[in-house]
Amino acid sequence: MNFQETIIQGIPKELPAKTKLDPSVSHAPKRKAILNKEEEKLALRNALRYFPKEWHAELAAEFLEELREYGRIYMYRFRPTYEMYARGIEEYPAKSQQAAAIMLMIQNNLDPAVAQHPHELITYGGNGAVFQNWGQYLVTMKYLAEMTNEQTLHMYSGHPMGLFPSSAHAPRVVVTNGMMIPNYSKPDDWERFNALGVTQYGQMTAGSYMYIGPQGIVHGTTITVMNAFRKHLKEGESIEGKVFLTSGLGGMSGAQPKAGNIAGCITVCAEVNPAAATKRHEQGWVDVLVDNMPDLIDRVRTAMKNKELVSIAYIGNIVDVWEQFYEEDIFITVGSDQTSLHNPWSGGYYPADISFEEANELIAHHPERFAQEVQKTLVRHANAVNKHSARGTYFFDYGNAFLLECSRAGADVFAADGVNFKYPSYVQDILGPMCFDYGFGPFRWVCTSGKAEDLRLTDQIALEVMKEIQVDAPKEIYQQMADNIKWIEEAEKNRLVVGSQARILYADALGRMRIAEAFNKAVEEGRLSAPVVLGRDHHDVSGTDSPYRETSNIYDGSKFTADMAIHNVIGDSFRGATWVSIHNGGGVGWGEVINGGFGMLLDGSQEADQKLKQMLFFDVNNGIARRAWARNKEAQQAIETELKRTSTLQVTPAILVEEDIISNLLD
Repeated sequence: MNFQETIIQGIPKELPAKTKLDPSVSHAPKRKAILNKEEEKLALRNALRYFPKEWHAELAAEFLEELREYGRIYMYRFRPTYEMYARGIEEYPAKSQQAAAIMLMIQNNLDPAVAQHPHELITYGGNGAVFQNWGQYLVTMKYLAEMTNEQTLHMYSGHPMGLFPSSAHAPRVVVTNGMMIPNYSKPDDWERFNALGVTQYGQMTAGSYMYIGPQGIVHGTTITVMNAFRKHLKEGESIEGKVFLTSGLGGMSGAQPKAGNIAGCITVCAEVNPAAATKRHEQGWVDVLVDNMPDLIDRVRTAMKNKELVSIAYIGNIVDVWEQFYEEDIFITVGSDQTSLHNPWSGGYYPADISFEEANELIAHHPERFAQEVQKTLVRHANAVNKHSARGTYFFDYGNAFLLECSRAGADVFAADGVNFKYPSYVQDILGPMCFDYGFGPFRWVCTSGKAEDLRLTDQIALEVMKEIQVDAPKEIYQQMADNIKWIEEAEKNRLVVGSQARILYADALGRMRIAEAFNKAVEEGRLSAPVVLGRDHHDVSGTDSPYRETSNIYDGSKFTADMAIHNVIGDSFRGATWVSIHNGGGVGWGEVINGGFGMLLDGSQEADQKLKQMLFFDVNNGIARRAWARNKEAQQAIETELKRTSTLQVTPAILVEEDIISNLLD
């Protein structure tokens, strides 16, 4: 059968042959054995539900083998034999163009050039899954091929519950991932219920079909790195020849070297997985690959002396780099960490003095010892950072739960008050007050034609819109506008595309609406050869409630609530989103965050024009209003500007109390 016929078939009519693990791609680490015998039986009953009874005896034995060997049932036998990548939208068998766009986005998330562990359906972060198994993928794609514009597909943590009647104005797909009862959101709960096949960790953009490769975080990382140096360097001092030290080259963290290059510094990024480091080097995201400490020290000293603009990947443990750079007196101007510490016990962070292969064996067979070694390494890691900080290094937490896990390991990371961390979150210091409070966030789009010339035209359109808006922009956001204009001007030459023809651009509500409106018009006029999918990272103004990252600069006590994210996804759903998603976990860990996202197809229609204005306006201003209510002065300025601009908007204002009144009562 050809590609379209295979999609329409769904679960195959004949049982495919058993397949061997493909060594050509990176595979997920073996998950720890957590199920007892009765739970193993339940996991098998759950997995076999997708298949005819006559296959059950053979598949049951095979699925039990997978469960015990890998800790999960992936159903490798049912992985499609066709090449996995985002095709042009017209190549998908679909009754609904909106459904075809979603199929395209799903396949992009599973493209081996994009996904971290594609055969385990994991896009990034070590556990950020699109589906739990290949049976779910096959059924979902079949549903999308059959769907009309008066049906909605409901996705329960990778499981397609079914097509339900709805309306043309409703989302075509509603996605939830990991939405646990609150008392069941501990790390072992994810291990157990994921192994049972009843929930999954969708990360942020993995389980919402909106990942666009490392580019998705390059822009935000570039903004963060540039402003970290701006905050630290003396007036007139150049970024040239200064070192940014970090770690992590898998998934989204692989964006860091590219962002460092754009910012103009020397980037040193450690990665314990040789395959991940080599992949980023081959893709051009990192300039130099080094596998031993003496060569790394020599190379960095040369770069500092010559004030080179270079990114260096070190295959090894980041703790060794921090410690050796201290001993060798190599000054680190800016430091951070972007390992997947939201997932510390299953390969998100690796202990020092143990090989990568040995550590993976510990994960599978001796998880308690692995956890102990991770915590010992975190204490060393924090101690080394503290030494550099005493010399003048500016260190910030990159929202990956680094400081949180260090504190749980007993490391010296608390401030003098014993409550707050001694190092700020990058949201507290940079992205929160400079971007999120003003409504700037990671807006993104995908050209469904798959043509580079369409992406080039969208870059040009976005640049024209941004320059028009900049003319009348308030002085408070002039730097943000300038940075974003520079970004889009240079986007193509930085070779950011991996997988789909996609772009990211930090923009506020006005910018997003104007750009989307211009895209929709270009589709209508035929200047763009196919529709455009709009989306964003969940890591945005409104989409995520995360007390240690996205909402870490909320100081009214509400940062541990998740009302904003829930209102965001519900509000987007009836204002025109093509699909919506809401997840537990993502970025900082299971049980630590609720995050939501959307996708919207711009097909050149008048209806799309109306939807984009309503939905994008709410998608941003929902978060600004919440931040203004939390007394964030930048957000209060932003919402006042919007209230003057939009007569139909009304927001409850926060009336600030004079601090003397409180102090006189309680001090």
